[in-house]
Amino acid sequence: MKVLICYFSATGNTGQIAKAIGGRLGQMGAQVDYKDVTPLEARQEPVGVEPYDAVIIGSPIHSMRSPRLYREWLGTLEGQGKRAAMFFTYGGFQVHPAPYDLRRRLEERGFKVVASATFPGAHTYNLAGWQAMGGRPDQQDLGLAAEYAKELYPRLNGQDPAMVGDLNSGPYTEEQLDEFESFRFKMAAMLPNRQGEECQMCLLCQEQCPSGAMDAEKGEADPSKCIVCLQCVKDCPDQALKVGDMTPFFQVKMEKDQETAESLRKKRGKLYL
Repeated sequence: MKVLICYFSATGNTGQIAKAIGGRLGQMGAQVDYKDVTPLEARQEPVGVEPYDAVIIGSPIHSMRSPRLYREWLGTLEGQGKRAAMFFTYGGFQVHPAPYDLRRRLEERGFKVVASATFPGAHTYNLAGWQAMGGRPDQQDLGLAAEYAKELYPRLNGQDPAMVGDLNSGPYTEEQLDEFESFRFKMAAMLPNRQGEECQMCLLCQEQCPSGAMDAEKGEADPSKCIVCLQCVKDCPDQALKVGDMTPFFQVKMEKDQETAESLRKKRGKLYL
């Protein structure tokens, strides 16, 4: 069985889970290819699923869905009736309706979705003062990813004909979700900026930016393009790129979602089979 794993992973969480799933599938006899579509240029290349028996789609959860530019790229794929599985990483808060939404989109593209899974990962806003899911995914999370692969194998090769079960559609309309997402983009304090810091002009931030938003010369992100993934902040070798302090909003979020440091620490992934 030949499997393609496509994933978007700006800060590395989703990539770790992708490799854990792919590694276990490989041990079971599958031939696994990876397609990291985080870089802008990677999403400008056509990707065909013809050579593969099955496809696995990995995504972080931004504002309760897959990132907008990733959703747009997935809309270019032709499923051709191939079996597909999904997995998501999230920073400890809302998961749904991301699996429901992505299943719908993949089915519209002609895929047959057989399973889904969610895994905790360090929250993007930890780079701005939050303290959500630090150190995740951990070894237990990666172990669950390997278990997921074991469950997936017979579904991807057709030995198990089952499809994914019911997924939570959530209480929000598409219009409301779009508004939540747009609020993320409007948070000017979160736009990466050098703020006068010196750097070696390695251009890494500009070259790696998933949305083409970062201008290394100016040392700032274009607000019309930035998706606040903060890959540039995480990977800057000079630690010159900064974002506003989001610490005060962390406690607000914790109270709103009725979470505590202990409840976040105890969260584990979940398989939807």
